[in-house]
Amino acid sequence: MNSKDVLEEIYEVLKDRRDHPIDSYTSQLMQNDKKSAEDKILEKIGEEATEVIIASKNDERLVQESADLIFHTILLLVYKGIELDDLLDEFKSRRR
Repeated sequence: MNSKDVLEEIYEVLKDRRDHPIDSYTSQLMQNDKKSAEDKILEKIGEEATEVIIASKNDERLVQESADLIFHTILLLVYKGIELDDLLDEFKSRRR
């Protein structure tokens, strides 16, 4: 499985959890309760971004923390209804 396939699989799983909530971390993040789902996801992105900075400065766990940040960013895209291809197309357009 190549890297793009992994990202597409993650995206599809998250989309399914958005549309068919189950008792899971990601389903719970995308559900509104006392705090809006978007706010919960944005808080996680802020937390993960901070952890990436700390990991980089300490030269440890940078790959793992970066994966967490990218995961939560994809979660936000799913929540907002933005297709993964839109993100990939944006990257492609920057290469021209």
